[in-house]
This record gives sequence, structure tokens and C-alpha cells, in this order.
Amino acid sequence: MHLTSSPIDWYAARAAGIVAYLLLTAVVSVGVGLAGRMNGKRWPRFAVEDVHRFGGILVGTFIAVHVATIAIDSYLPFTLTQLAVPLTDGYRPIWTALGIVAAELLLALAVANRLRRRIPHSWWRTSHYLNFAVWLGATGHGIGAGSDRSAPWMIAIYAVSTALVLTQLALRVGRPRLVPIALGIGLLPVLLAAGPLHRAHRAWNAASFQESLTGRILQQRGSNASIVSMTGSGHGRQDVLVRADLLLVANSGERTAFRMEYLPSGQVCSGTVTQTRSFGFDGVCTLPDGSRRAVTAAWRLTSGPRLRGTVSSRSTA
Repeated sequence: MHLTSSPIDWYAARAAGIVAYLLLTAVVSVGVGLAGRMNGKRWPRFAVEDVHRFGGILVGTFIAVHVATIAIDSYLPFTLTQLAVPLTDGYRPIWTALGIVAAELLLALAVANRLRRRIPHSWWRTSHYLNFAVWLGATGHGIGAGSDRSAPWMIAIYAVSTALVLTQLALRVGRPRLVPIALGIGLLPVLLAAGPLHRAHRAWNAASFQESLTGRILQQRGSNASIVSMTGSGHGRQDVLVRADLLLVANSGERTAFRMEYLPSGQVCSGTVTQTRSFGFDGVCTLPDGSRRAVTAAWRLTSGPRLRGTVSSRSTA
């Protein structure tokens, strides 16, 4: 259970993923152009190899940053297995798997590029057709699982990238008549992101919300009192992390620590528990700007110390 988050991690993961995709699109587009004839001339082989090598290094670097920041971020926690093995995570598993496969194919291409002097050039060149598979996987991953997939500016990036790569490919194979079709296919990301893959807007530090709650209970008992620590995460249009330490004395609750952290901003609302119940509590917390929130959590135990319920918030004077 992550109890803290950093908005820097979340922003870095998003930014690195977008930059990696833009670089990958540029590498594939330029590679297709340089591999063919432009203005009646064929580019030297070393120029094509240098583009793939240096472009691939840049793409790989930003993908590494993207994966590393996702691994340490609490907004949508992933285990190392879920980051490396396709279809092992519950969050949009197919679309996430496309990104994992694309990254692993890119790693395989990097190894092939490293060994290019030890393998026949024809093999090396054939292996680099997998760049299209990498690009297709990255496009599907972004459209299906990206945090910004429904933002107009991100839809425009996918549309322009798709049209650019397919247009270059049509010209590369000597089929200029296919260019209008390539431009038309470039509208497909717009239709997907605005239609079946549309991502509902998430609230940002919402004053009022009610979300599903999952977590666990930890207890520390003494002779006259016991401390019950509840940790959990609320999931929905407003994601939050919640922790409350309930001091129980003679079957009555005292004012004890309470903390709620908004995701993905990382803003913390700190306060006290005002009332405890058998399976829940009420609390009041204050944000850094001075605004106050009244929070209510209610749950039931599912297996052992694990709990499931709801957490809600509203503004209070």
C-alpha cells in the first residue's frame, strides 16, 4: 500500500511517455524516408544506421524514464512483474500489454543494432521492420491506456503521427495513390479516443465526492487502550489515499490523527478523527489553502484485516 505520492512522478511518467512516442514517430518516419529514394537519390547506408542508432537511444532513454516513474508512482501502482509481463495487470490489460511488448521489442532491436557488425546486413535490415510493430504497439498503448488519451492536443498528436508514418510508408513503396487513404486512417485515433476509448474527466482535488474504498486494518493493543490504524485508497473520479489512527480508550474514541491525500496532485488534507464507529469514522481535515473537508469512511471486513467500503468528502466552514 502506497501511503504517499508525488505529483512529480505522475507528471514525469506522462511527459516521458509522450516524448518517447514523438521520438519514435520521428525515428520511424525519417528511417522510412532515408531508406528509400528521396529526390532521386538513395541515402548512404551509414546515415540510415546512425539515425536508427541515435534515435533508438533517445527513445529507449525516455521509455526507461516512463517505466521507472510508473514503478515508483502511487497514482496507479504497478509491481515489477506487471511492468515486465503482459496481461498481468488489471488496468486495461490489453492496451497496457501493447506498451510492454513494444518496449521489449525495442530492447530486442537495440541488441540487434549492437550486434550489427556480427550479423549479415540483410538480417539487421529485416529485423528493423519490427520498428513498425513497436510504433503500432506504442500507438495502441497510448490511445487505449494513456492518461491524456482523450485530451484534444493528445488526439491531434496521434492523428498527425499516424498520418505521417502511413504517408511515408505509402511513398516508400511507390504508391502515392495511397496517401489520401493514409491521411484518412490518421482520423482513426480521433474516432477511438473520442468514442469507445474515451476517458472520463477526473476531478482535481474535488471538494465533494464519494468513492469506493479498499484497504486494511492494523491493530496495536495495550492494557487500557488500543490503536487501530486504518489505511486505504479511494478509487473513482477522485482518487485519494486515506490513513486514520484511532485511539480507543474504554470503548470510546478520542480525537486522533487523520490524513487524506489527493491523487494525482499529492495535496494533503490533515486533521483529526471526530467520531469512531465499529466499522468507520468521521473526520475533519484542513488543506494547505485553509479550506476544510468533512470526511466519512465506512467499511466492512472482507478477509482478515482487509476492508472494502466507501469514503466521502464535503466542504465545511
